[in-house]
Amino acid sequence: MPFSGFFKNADSILVFYVGTKMFCFFDINKFDKCTLKCNPDEIEQLKANYQSVEDPFNLSKKYWVGIRFNEDMPDDKIKAYVKQSYDLVASSQKNKLVK
Repeated sequence: MPFSGFFKNADSILVFYVGTKMFCFFDINKFDKCTLKCNPDEIEQLKANYQSVEDPFNLSKKYWVGIRFNEDMPDDKIKAYVKQSYDLVASSQKNKLVK
């Protein structure tokens, strides 16, 4: 759902959630990159392997990455990282419910 308030002047941000936690978002007006929750152990390697992987906008560099579209990361890899992001957040939600 698009939202405002999270980022200033961000009425065109589309955010995907698992429960109340976001795992992916992008600007629907630009659609040039997405920001994903990521396994902290993989972030440096992703940045080394792909020029399209960058620091996230306004989020922790330890847990989030930005991935620019139509560059050196293939679409199937981006889709895999979106799923991984979903799974990462979903598993953290399940862990909280169990405790």
